[in-house]
Amino acid sequence: MTLLDVDVAVARGAFRLDVALEADAGDVLAIVGPNGAGKSTLLRALAGLDRATGRIVIDGADVHRQAPEDRPVAWVPQRGALFPHLSALDNVAYGIGRRRGRAAAIEWLERLGVATLATRRPSQLSGGQAQKVALARALARDPRLLLLDEPLSALDAATRTDVRRTLRAHLRDFDGVTALVTHDAVDAASLADRMVALDGGRVVQEGTLSQVARAPRAPWLAELLGANACRGHTRDGEVAVDGGGRLVAVDVPAEDGVEVLAVFAPHAVALHRDRPSGSARNVWPVTVRQLTTMGGRVRVDTDGSPPVVGEVTAAAVSALGLAEGQQAWVSVKATEVTVVPL
Repeated sequence: MTLLDVDVAVARGAFRLDVALEADAGDVLAIVGPNGAGKSTLLRALAGLDRATGRIVIDGADVHRQAPEDRPVAWVPQRGALFPHLSALDNVAYGIGRRRGRAAAIEWLERLGVATLATRRPSQLSGGQAQKVALARALARDPRLLLLDEPLSALDAATRTDVRRTLRAHLRDFDGVTALVTHDAVDAASLADRMVALDGGRVVQEGTLSQVARAPRAPWLAELLGANACRGHTRDGEVAVDGGGRLVAVDVPAEDGVEVLAVFAPHAVALHRDRPSGSARNVWPVTVRQLTTMGGRVRVDTDGSPPVVGEVTAAAVSALGLAEGQQAWVSVKATEVTVVPL
């Protein structure tokens, strides 16, 4: 059933946020977008921290005129925002009444695996521990809408993995709606089941992660999801890429002049030392700009018309003798290229 029904507008100087979305119980929404897109403004409007017009319906009740403390909403900001003068236990208990809430606070600290830290103040906690306490404080309020504003971005890699695992376990059992602002595709893919992409204060794309990844409607979104996205326009049944180059695909709009993105995954890019003679219809020369090893795979950033990113095995890099600054060829099958009209 629809738990969250939102249609809000926020005006701030020359910027205007205008967003409509719905979510069902148990949904986790990844809110993504470039800097200044309105992601945090949306969360602040839902929390009641920014004045908004329109409606914010949660469980059938419009709460957009309610004070923040009266809404069934909990917010975890980027760095937790724990009260520095309170212990971890009292931070969690604060939102539900410090005296009557201590028993529930202890229970939530135990569930988040930080009960042994109950007497410590925020200055005595690591970044990961502080975020777990902040999450316990939010969940202890029994919210229907949980707002997470880049909760993992300030953590180091090892701590991030630990907190992400904890967060995923608790979101799996949370029967409200979660809105997660993130710039990280791994966080989005591991925690969320739907993606809402904002740009300029508007929703530019919405769908499951697989739907958005197959056909992202903006270059920044394709980059976030690890795909190549070449902006251009249709010409003679092909895509004429802005900045030079042409791409053949199987689903190019018939009419000329249509603005499009041509999208294909890094693993669809084949690399060669010499011009290939195979069946791929997209073949062009490039210069290897950077090689980045990621486990047993290597990301190959290239300059060319168009510039693309490939992903191959470390063994393939060794066999081809690829090196930064070296000339090479890339090929992409037409069937691997998805054309998205803009």
